[in-house]
Amino acid sequence: MIRLMLVGVLLLLSLAFFLQNQEQEVTLRYFFGLFEASTPIYKPILAGFAVGLLVSGILFFPPWVRSRIELRRKIKALQEAEVDLERLRHSLDKVTGRTPSTVTGEPHRDRRDE
Repeated sequence: MIRLMLVGVLLLLSLAFFLQNQEQEVTLRYFFGLFEASTPIYKPILAGFAVGLLVSGILFFPPWVRSRIELRRKIKALQEAEVDLERLRHSLDKVTGRTPSTVTGEPHRDRRDE
């Protein structure tokens, strides 16, 4: 919620900046002064902001993908471990001669409780 409010405030401030600086011109010199262009001041600032977003997106995307893949692996390993645990509980119930605790609805008792 705080992040959303911060983004809203930043957008409002940038909108106010753009509206106040629509008439101010800036001269951009490209290629060591060989080419010049006049443009409103907010356009180069907006372009710099967009390039910064693009670069940060490119830098943060691979670690995010790696973390999602690792999370999927760990969830799958956890599910497999839960299946193995349930299988071992059923085999323990067969060895001790009790009915499986999941069928009777009783909580599973450990041998140390007897």
